[in-house]
Amino acid sequence: MIVVLKKLAALAVALLFLAPSIMLVGVAALVNPAMTACAPGSLLVGPIPDSLTATTRNGETVVLDRQQLTHAATIIIIGGKTAGVGRPGVVIALMAALTESHLRMLANTGTYPESGNYPNDGNGSDHDSLGLFQMRPQSGWGTVAELMDPTYQARAFYGGPTGPNYPSPRGLLDIPGWQQLDPGEAAQAVEVSAFPDRYQNYQPVAEAILAALTRPAPSGGGGDPVVPETTRIVFPLPEGTWVRTSPFGWRIHPITGERAFHSGSDFAAADGTPILAAADGIVQVAEFSGGYGGLIVIEHTVQEQRVATYYAHMWEHGIHVTAGQMVTAGQHIGDVGSSGMSTGPHLHFEVYPGGRGAEPVDGDAWLTEHGAEGITGGDTALAACTAGGGR
Repeated sequence: MIVVLKKLAALAVALLFLAPSIMLVGVAALVNPAMTACAPGSLLVGPIPDSLTATTRNGETVVLDRQQLTHAATIIIIGGKTAGVGRPGVVIALMAALTESHLRMLANTGTYPESGNYPNDGNGSDHDSLGLFQMRPQSGWGTVAELMDPTYQARAFYGGPTGPNYPSPRGLLDIPGWQQLDPGEAAQAVEVSAFPDRYQNYQPVAEAILAALTRPAPSGGGGDPVVPETTRIVFPLPEGTWVRTSPFGWRIHPITGERAFHSGSDFAAADGTPILAAADGIVQVAEFSGGYGGLIVIEHTVQEQRVATYYAHMWEHGIHVTAGQMVTAGQHIGDVGSSGMSTGPHLHFEVYPGGRGAEPVDGDAWLTEHGAEGITGGDTALAACTAGGGR
């Protein structure tokens, strides 16, 4: 025990010199393992059912359809990615959205005619309120365009330093001691409703939704994990760090010398260049294997379609995610390498609409068609310093 305590003390001292904020979180997690339940990515959404029936505290039957459950999944995913929220915070958010909009993205064309131009599930008429949480532009929650985005509304409800509305209006994380409040009171503290007692009624429904939608990510072969529609598509390498070297399609293989179909797009970049997730998703594969070398496979939902993206040729130490982990668009998931059947440092990128096992498409063209952020490459000098990277 003395040895363990000495090691913990040494770790705390090291963290103090490296970064005080890291020390506070890391040591607290060692002392209180329960804190890991509030770590980003601790909630994973499994298959979304076509419907769910639950009962309110007052004994009323509630039937939710797939669209409502998809909005619920968005709230869960954002909560799972936001440090400090955890399952209790997600339940509170679901209670608020159920009460305010019945988990519907509501436009309000009477006050904001333009709100009807955004995807919505109907029209509301509560003052100038919009969306899942019935947030008001005039109260500073955001613009009409922002508030007609379910992901934005979820982020705003949770608030905190990373929230789009920080420091005001206050989100859940901005409410002092929200964890000690009754969930209905915590929801009211954010919503500031004229009817503060109505949120508690939906707590059993919120808990039923969370239980039905959250599942551990499968280790392979079983289940069909999904995430809500991604709101961003990102080029998988930072701007200005890469050049195109070998396109999708038939070619003479640079190693075997035989004619072969190239199922990916190659982007040469310096060894160690960060590789970014192209969209929000769940990591399905993160391993060192065969011709791909270091390989990461992520599955996403893009325009209501399952899409798998492959990232290959990382060194073994250059893989920074694990299977089952949830990632966000633009997240640093690995580093460019030249492992497997590779002639130089580069990213081999593949796209499979329909998910793993489907037919691949030109990943380079797919990124362009979907308006990927950061799609600007580097100059020809980069190709020389990366030894032509291709496979």
